Amino acid sequence: MAESVKTYRQEQAEATRVRIAEAARKLFGEHGYGATSIDAIAKEAGVAPRTIYSAFGTKREILSLICDRWLEQAGARELAGEVLQETDAAAKLRKAAHWLTNLYSAGFDVVLIFEAATDESAETRALLRAKLAGRNQVMDAIIASMEQELSIPLAQAQAVYRALAAPGVYRELVDESGWSETEFEQWVSESLQRQLLA
Repeated sequence: MAESVKTYRQEQAEATRVRIAEAARKLFGEHGYGATSIDAIAKEAGVAPRTIYSAFGTKREILSLICDRWLEQAGARELAGEVLQETDAAAKLRKAAHWLTNLYSAGFDVVLIFEAATDESAETRALLRAKLAGRNQVMDAIIASMEQELSIPLAQAQAVYRALAAPGVYRELVDESGWSETEFEQWVSESLQRQLLA
């Protein structure tokens, strides 16, 4: 019996953490990371400020959970696995373009929140660098997995993929110029194939 109570409490605690993270994501998107207070997040989430401190400790930890939930909702790890398993080079690059587009379409607001938060503390900048490094490692691994098929040096090919994946590119083409996500994905796919394959 004690075990089921503990499990229920854990589920309730996790549900509260998620509610807080979703409220924070909304407010960070509307007002910016730095301008959003713990009190404002608490009000939006319908909890006491002390609950946030108890559940997270810092605003930075909320940002970390927001990122983790975005990657989970996007199926980023599973899709990356599918890309890495693909053996045909052109198909792999099409899937790499899909992975990137899916990531952005599932949470470009999170990308923008992260960009805005880079002016914060050294600890926050370190967190953001670590999250970005994880994305870059996946992208570099995708390109490295097809090194034998590349028409240019590996490091150069990896840089091309990272450049196409720069948030400013997606923002310019999709948000500013009105491209559909399908058009963006096709453009990335064709650009990768043209630049990386013989």
